[in-house]
Amino acid sequence: MNIIFGPIPSRRFGMSLGIDLSPTSKQCNFDCLYCELQYAKTVSKQTQVISVEEIISQLKTALKNHPNIDVITFTANGEPSLYPHLEELIDQVDKIKGDIKTLILSNGANIYHQDIQKVLSKIDIVKLSLDCTSEKCFKKLDRVNSSVDCSKIVDGMVEFRALHKKQLIIEILFVKNLNDNDTEIKQLHEALQRVQPNRIDVGTIDRPPAYEVEAISYEKLVSIANIFSNLPVTIAHKNKIVNKQSYTKDEILTLLARRPLTKEDVENIFDEKTILELNELIKSDKISAVNNNNVVFYKIS
Repeated sequence: MNIIFGPIPSRRFGMSLGIDLSPTSKQCNFDCLYCELQYAKTVSKQTQVISVEEIISQLKTALKNHPNIDVITFTANGEPSLYPHLEELIDQVDKIKGDIKTLILSNGANIYHQDIQKVLSKIDIVKLSLDCTSEKCFKKLDRVNSSVDCSKIVDGMVEFRALHKKQLIIEILFVKNLNDNDTEIKQLHEALQRVQPNRIDVGTIDRPPAYEVEAISYEKLVSIANIFSNLPVTIAHKNKIVNKQSYTKDEILTLLARRPLTKEDVENIFDEKTILELNELIKSDKISAVNNNNVVFYKIS
């Protein structure tokens, strides 16, 4: 079972080595319309749980094979904060990571729970999603599990900001005709002013979504960023880092199982030998190239 994947280049975080805390199935308390993963019933807790020992064992091997890592990223086929041994895992990772930063990519649904706040405060960089503030929008766009109290999420982020003295990033993904109206944008602006994160990333759909939803225009993103002008806002766009590395066929398949890569991604991170391995996987129909709105994505067939 492949728990560790990467490294993946990130324009903002450098070379990232990922830890998938739900490698065998999607386990999430959201079923966002724009998610890259296929539909799965939402859950309030993980039922398929991997051990801390197995994660650390694979992480040690990966760090030995890929020593030039900038961040270790806690993520999941779903929501990483649902992993029941997260605090123990963070403590164990801290013992072996050296100067490498830790990062978590969370949907923010559990942030109002004090035990989650305490655990996440141990991580160097916490990135939380906040697509909506209204319950109606949460239920329509993020399709939340009944265990989530949407009305407490923003207050939870404010509480966490007071506790967490490291980096806090809020990510907002805008979807056409869902959270891009004036009312939602105004309410998001008010919420962000209360939270005061270190950075806000605004973006839109740029990978094949699970449902029939559409991206907003770049011009619309610019106008939203202008509304948020008194806050540290960036417009997220494609990685353009060139950091070529060598990957085996198994590593390529593990990487693409987590998320499709664009042709640009591949050209930026795969060395010549790995490109040859990729082409062999395409010829054997293990990987396919899909054109989505004039952007070519490589994904598992």
